[in-house]
Amino acid sequence: MVSDNNSSVLMDAVAIERSLVRIAHEIHEKNREQWADVLLLGIPARGDVLAKRITEFLNRDHGVKAPLGVLDITLHRDDVGTKPVLPKTTDIPGSIDGKIVILVDDVLFTGRSVRAAMDALVDYGRPQAIQLAVLVDRGHRELPIKPDYVGKNIPTTTGSNVKVEITEVDGRDQVVLEGPL
Repeated sequence: MVSDNNSSVLMDAVAIERSLVRIAHEIHEKNREQWADVLLLGIPARGDVLAKRITEFLNRDHGVKAPLGVLDITLHRDDVGTKPVLPKTTDIPGSIDGKIVILVDDVLFTGRSVRAAMDALVDYGRPQAIQLAVLVDRGHRELPIKPDYVGKNIPTTTGSNVKVEITEVDGRDQVVLEGPL
């Protein structure tokens, strides 16, 4: 699928939904024995929306409700101070102590955002385990971080950009590759 001369659509709305449904199923399979301890936390500005959708699919397809929250990582990023930022809101329902916290993000690239999320998370307590769900894994890790749940692996060059667009934020659902693959 091609969008314009220097970008291509890698996932459309149907592919995104299919991936999120599969991720929800995998989360349920892996954690069903300890479901009361599961908590999903989305990383803004798109991971929080994806986490909400995953919880909806968990409820619809598996009849389970998972607590859902938002984890702001702004002040834990290693590039804080290099550009102006406005912190977002963190909203964690209850304590994370002893919980299986599933962090949800849109794109996994170097791993630095996930590291920031783990740093932010331990400010709130000590989870039993941290799992990671991402819509897109594009490789090029700089830190030893591996997702537990992946919607799509998209090998890219470091000079390209993977942009996830979500209806609630961008007006449409799609994953776009800008630049060379």
